[in-house]
Amino acid sequence: MDAALKKKLKAQAHGLKPVVMVGQAGLTDAVLAETEIALNAHELIKVKIRAERDERNQISEKICTATNATLIQSIGQIAVIYRLNPNK
Repeated sequence: MDAALKKKLKAQAHGLKPVVMVGQAGLTDAVLAETEIALNAHELIKVKIRAERDERNQISEKICTATNATLIQSIGQIAVIYRLNPNK
């Protein structure tokens, strides 16, 4: 992914609200399933991860690996994730 596309996606994500939240239970199968649904519907989503900094980085990497998505940006508890939907 080139820098211009990443910059465009960051700008698009600015106005979005988090659609998936990872809470005290951590990254569960239900959270991954909900992330899949959200990525299929929207392509670009925000995920709120309530955990310590190191754990947040690991969780966002696991989400991206499990869903074949790309981490666009991570600021605080919010991760912006993108996956192209070929059916759109």
